[in-house]
Amino acid sequence: MPFSRVLLIGNGETLPADYLAGLVQKADFILASDGGADRALAAGVTPDAVIGDLDSVSSAAQKQLGEEKFTFVDNPNNTDLEKSLDWLVQNNCKECVICGFAGGRLDFTLGNFLSVYPYVKKMDICFAGPGWRIYPLADGRKFTCQQGARVSLIPLKTCTGVTLKGLKYPLTDARLSWEHAGRSLSNQTTGTEFHITLKTGYMLVYAEEN
Repeated sequence: MPFSRVLLIGNGETLPADYLAGLVQKADFILASDGGADRALAAGVTPDAVIGDLDSVSSAAQKQLGEEKFTFVDNPNNTDLEKSLDWLVQNNCKECVICGFAGGRLDFTLGNFLSVYPYVKKMDICFAGPGWRIYPLADGRKFTCQQGARVSLIPLKTCTGVTLKGLKYPLTDARLSWEHAGRSLSNQTTGTEFHITLKTGYMLVYAEEN
């Protein structure tokens, strides 16, 4: 069952219902990760499926959604986010917008940003929250944006061959090191799209969004 655009809802921060509704309108499948089912239902969103070890989803949510929507994954060695992404890879997902996996415990948030690395060449992934998006990047990509939006590049591995176009401070075939990550923060878009290419490495791209 291939999915072109999936919204994955986690059990992290509580998102405003109107913001979540906007994400739902752009998705063709709604997947909740364990207790993310409760977050979704509280915002008036009904998931199409729920994945995880099901240790945090409430019995009320399970009753409301019905057992046919739940997939139990018994693997203590990975997170519910990884369980969800594994399932999406198996179902040929092309694009996944991830929300509800930031905020709350900082260690979980940082771990979530890092744990998607094995999946970035298998599907387009971004983390979304009110006013921002974070894109894990291991290859080139074009981004749509608002003019004047702030953009920060956070290398998590040394990145080579980095070229930036459509930003106030462009780069050509540059090297960005995780040891000096502060040097690539707080750039700014000059139009309604920008481009990032890199030959090797892994980075997070933060972009403001209104």
